[in-house]
Amino acid sequence: MGRLDEARRIRIDDALRSWRQGDCVVGAQDFLFQLNPDAPLSEEAAVAAAQGADAAMAEVRGFTVLTQTCNLIRRCDDRPFVQLSPLVEVDAERLKEIQRGHRPNYAFVPGAARHGLVADLDRVMTVEKAVIADWSRVDGVHDAGDERRLRLALMRNCGRAAFPDDFSALTANLRQRMSRKHDAQSAEGRALRALREIRVRAAPSWLADQVEIVFSFIRDDATPDFEGWAWHEHLDRWLKLVPPAGRFTSMEGSVLTLDDLTAREYVESDPLDLDHLSARDG
Repeated sequence: MGRLDEARRIRIDDALRSWRQGDCVVGAQDFLFQLNPDAPLSEEAAVAAAQGADAAMAEVRGFTVLTQTCNLIRRCDDRPFVQLSPLVEVDAERLKEIQRGHRPNYAFVPGAARHGLVADLDRVMTVEKAVIADWSRVDGVHDAGDERRLRLALMRNCGRAAFPDDFSALTANLRQRMSRKHDAQSAEGRALRALREIRVRAAPSWLADQVEIVFSFIRDDATPDFEGWAWHEHLDRWLKLVPPAGRFTSMEGSVLTLDDLTAREYVESDPLDLDHLSARDG
């Protein structure tokens, strides 16, 4: 029995050696999830609950592997499990929005996107490595840029800062303007597309009775002024949309490159999730 077990382990490990984070299986699959039989929230859950079950299956178009590559290729008796997110079909417009990072509950996976599919990050299922060892692997990512963009999507989905409600309300006009102007063929639109990230720092802390806010608008390294508009003019316009109010006593900001930002400023700040900005690949 031991020899058979070892042979099976070797076969699974060999099969997983070619898999990478982001790789997919495309085709009808079942996503298993636990439910509350007293209050099912989906059609699949309602059917299962009517049959007295406390778990349900939902058919999906495939899966994307979320587990990091280094753990995928480790021996299955050491790291036996793999995390998956289901692939779901979206229309061309939604696919473009997800590719741009407008919808952080999804991830754009190039190998799945050619089938009109994206990873639904709101749903995660854990299976043993033996389950995927017999699957027909589809390359999910094709180069280092794809890999980095996927990692950023996963980090963003799980690690977005939870800003206080009063700050979120205060920045609503800024977020709406940037979303509306981002794709415009104008100086401001081009400036917004040149931003790779916006970070926010609160002093002394988000919980203080009086808070000073500092915005860092981080631009690409080589971006000129746009049609005679200098960066400080864009900055002045954006900061006017977030005037001091309530316990937020001051709103300051600057346009910087990553080289201009100190390590302390970076780690003491949080990304302002404006969807189309914070998923950019530098």
